[in-house]
Amino acid sequence: MPPSVARWEQRLSQLFGPHASMDELALDQRLKNLQAAAEAAIGLYRIPSAATVVLLNLSENATYRVEDPASSQCWALRVHREGYHSKIGIASELTWLTALRDRGAAVTPRPVRGIDGELVQVVSHPALEGPRHVVLFEWERGIEPAQNDPPVFEILGETTARMHAHAASWCRPAWFERHTWDFETSLGDRPHWGSWRNGVGLTPDNEQLFARTVAAIHRRLERFGKGLNRFGLIHGDMRLANLLLDNGTVKVIDFDDCGFGWRLYDCATTVSFFEHKPEVPKLISAWVRGYRRHLPLTDEEEFEIPTFVMLRRLVLLAWIGSHAETDLAKSMGEQYTKDTVLLCHVFLTRFS
Repeated sequence: MPPSVARWEQRLSQLFGPHASMDELALDQRLKNLQAAAEAAIGLYRIPSAATVVLLNLSENATYRVEDPASSQCWALRVHREGYHSKIGIASELTWLTALRDRGAAVTPRPVRGIDGELVQVVSHPALEGPRHVVLFEWERGIEPAQNDPPVFEILGETTARMHAHAASWCRPAWFERHTWDFETSLGDRPHWGSWRNGVGLTPDNEQLFARTVAAIHRRLERFGKGLNRFGLIHGDMRLANLLLDNGTVKVIDFDDCGFGWRLYDCATTVSFFEHKPEVPKLISAWVRGYRRHLPLTDEEEFEIPTFVMLRRLVLLAWIGSHAETDLAKSMGEQYTKDTVLLCHVFLTRFS
């Protein structure tokens, strides 16, 4: 058994104990299967066979830190989930993030080509039900920004504006393909991350409140519209976990959710999972100041930012419900739903 798998067995034993539930045992097996696939995937690249493969994060995808013990060189390996993005969709993501870096619009990870010269690889393993797409990136140094630091949020606003400006002027390849994040695919009938009604610990009273909030969001988005200066190619998940600070430089990572959506959604994602905290209005104001240094933002658009924060909050409520096995979802739990109740009341009082 490879050492990395043994380490995970030990960790899972510590987490679950001798009386693990069926769901926990299923997660245990899933992690082992993904680990085996990740270790097989490094053979698709010019990486020494002695490299270690350690799981960093399990969310939409499984992300691993790959390290060559001889040279200490590191990479980030992403094993994609099944059925979320096509190979063309993943290639489109890599094309945009590379263009952003080449044009100086944002510092983004450098994807690594496989032995066959392709950026998007496919790994097959007996432990998996089917083949998976995998992508390897050069390792990016940096630390996650603090969630209560207005100067950092000004930098985030500047970075986002440069990315939006690039997207607006960039000539995309004819084959470019990414998800669209509008009302229907977020909170409507075709949600990418499942229904908000499946949020953890939802009560009948809360469901009624959330339904009123969803309806209010829908009305406001309809009025706001999808003009070219409001709706376009966005990162879609600029939460702090996907940003790195390296000597004052903001690096933007994990473009897995990039697609076509409202520009202000990128603002809302910066406060993901702590939208209810009292410091959020001050952080949003700092983001707006930074954004306006590179792109115009009207008073009407600034006034609408709480709508996108509320939209994002309910999208994440759906995500938690459909990703209950992840550590992040477990850490949020029912408390996230309870905190959403107050946000809905505030939003409806102001906007309904």
